Formats: sequence, structure tokens, C-alpha cells
Amino acid sequence: MDRLPFDRGDDPLAIAQRYRTLQDQTAVAPVRTMAGDPAWLVTRHADVKALLSDDRLGRAHPRPEQAAKISPSALLGGPSGEDQRLRRLLAPAFSARRMERLRSRVGALADSLLDEIGGPPADLHQALSVPLPVMVICELLGAPDDERDRFRTWSTDLASFDSNRSQAALREFTGFMHTLVSEKRRNPREDVLSDLLHATDEQSGTPPMTDAEVARIATTLLFAGHETTMVRIDLGLLLLIDHPGQYRALRSNPQLINSAVDEILRLSSITSIGGLPRYANTDLTVDDTAISTGDAVLLATTAANRDPRVFADPDTFDITRTPNPHLAFGHGPRYCIGAGLARIELCEVLRRVVQRFPTLELALPRDQLRAAGASLTGGLAALPVTW
Repeated sequence: MDRLPFDRGDDPLAIAQRYRTLQDQTAVAPVRTMAGDPAWLVTRHADVKALLSDDRLGRAHPRPEQAAKISPSALLGGPSGEDQRLRRLLAPAFSARRMERLRSRVGALADSLLDEIGGPPADLHQALSVPLPVMVICELLGAPDDERDRFRTWSTDLASFDSNRSQAALREFTGFMHTLVSEKRRNPREDVLSDLLHATDEQSGTPPMTDAEVARIATTLLFAGHETTMVRIDLGLLLLIDHPGQYRALRSNPQLINSAVDEILRLSSITSIGGLPRYANTDLTVDDTAISTGDAVLLATTAANRDPRVFADPDTFDITRTPNPHLAFGHGPRYCIGAGLARIELCEVLRRVVQRFPTLELALPRDQLRAAGASLTGGLAALPVTW
């Protein structure tokens, strides 16, 4: 039985060949998770898409104490609670109107970071990809600006495969958030935490969230809003640098930015744990494979986004690709609630970089790029460039 993660070599943009082999052979393959527990791996686009919308799978396990462990990280070690009420309460905070209001602020933050770059050379990872999402998530949550460095450290540590480091970050951040949430309850502001504390769910008739619930959601928002966006900015820039013709096309035609971002999302949805973790709420069958109640199922969007059954020349980076039905943000009722914000950050950053640096290129040989340490999201340790 295969054990995750599959070896994908040193290229941060590559996916493991084993995904392709399994994709050709079977719709569902038995694997062992990073933690050594059994799970099912789903790699084909059609099946991953269907299961993302299937209520028979969920983030919660029917018997949590028996759940397969997915990874050493405190974020995805095992099953988590799943409550559609939380999504309903979060929806207004991430409405399209609110996200569009944030667009100019994201652009201003990106400009301020780019203005500070001296160089060349410069490390765009440290100068841009790391700080920008932290700035945005602090604004969104209403956290003080002077906490940005701690937020950055907590986010990185939460994603670590060092379980002690990950658990320590979870405790520290949760403690900080309890203090911040208490302050927001006394003095609400225009931010997501204040919104959540005072929101009511008319559909369920339940009272507003407790401080503990809001602190738990903030942990998820920190990781999703920083770590994954940081990786996608890095890999998006690397994809454009790797393909100078596409870089020039985007520079000469800025209206391609939305399709360019979709293509970057398709090719940068790379995870170290094999796929999005789910648990079967009941017995089900997927392409003649029987999955039992409680089984862990990993939905491999990395492989699904390069499925040749759906994408012509799936390994080719094409910023004009259309249609582009990638699953980077999931699908259906559990579609990522922060997708709009992530798109805005990518659009505003990439558009500015290609205009400011018409001759951007790596400042070292491509094969000398260093991957980030062992973590959920992978990505780069540095992105040294010159122009």
C-alpha cells in the first residue's frame, strides 16, 4: 500500500508521478496517511468534484476517537468539527461587496511593500509573499498592526509537521485570540471578529457565537488567509518567471489577470498531505470501491487539477486557458468561503509585479531554489529575483 507523501522531487511546481499512475489505474486507491493510518485517495477530477459536494463525506468523524490521523500538524491531525451554521455566520463577513471594498486596501499594501524593495537582487518571498497576507488577515480580523510578526510566526508554526511546534502555536494563538475577542466584545469595530460576535443565525435560531467558537474560527482564518495565499503568490510568480512569454503577455494585456490567476490556482494547489481530508458519514461506493462509515478519504485536488480527461495539455501553463474548471477552492456547498479574498490578493500582487518589473527573472539557477520545510502547504523558502 502506498504511503503519503509521494516523492515529487525537488521542483516546487511538480506533482508526484505516482498520482498520474494511480489516476490511470483506478478511481480510488488505498493509501496510508503521513501518520501511518489507512485512507482512500481519490485522484480523478470527476470523482473529486462529485465528492466535494457529497454530504456523505464531511470534516467530522462519526466516532472521533477512532478517526484516522492525517498528519502531525495540529490543524489537520484528525477530524474537526463541521457546522454549516458557522459558514452561514461567516458568509456576510466574506461577501463579494465587502471583498471588493478591501481591494483598494490590498493594492495599497502591495504598493507599500514593493516600494520598500531596494535591489536588485531581492527576495520576493520575504519582501512580498510573506508579509502581504499577514497584513490583510490582521486587517480582516481587526488585530493590531504591531502583532503582524507574531501572526506570521504562528501561521508558519501551525502548518508545521513538528507536532510540538504546531501544538504550541495553536495554544499561543488561541490564548491571544481569546484576549482579542474579549476586547472586540467590549469595543466592536468594523472587522470580522466583531461581526461574528454579534451575528445571529436566523435559520437555526441559535444565539451569537461564544468567544471560544470565534477564537477557533480565527485560527482557521489565519492559516487559510496567510499560509496558503503566501504559497500561491510565490508559486504564481515562479510560474510567470518560468514562462517569459506568458509574463510578457500578461504585462501587455492586464485584462488577462483573472484567467492568469485561475491558471496559477490550478497548478499551485499542491499539498503535502495528499489531498483534502474527509471522513465517510455512511457506507458508500465510489466506482465499485466500497468505503465504510468512518473511513478517511483524501480528495487529491492536486491530481484532479491536472487530469488530462478535463484539461488539455494539463502540465502546460496557459494564462488564456478557458474554460478552467479547477478545484483549487473546492466545489459545491463547501466551496472555500475566502476564495474571493485570495483572488483579490493574487490579482493585485501579480498585476503590480509584472508592471513594475518588466524583465523579472530568477537571481540563481532554477534548480537551486529551496523548498520550504516540512509543512502542510509546502512552497518556497525563498524567491530570489533580479531585473
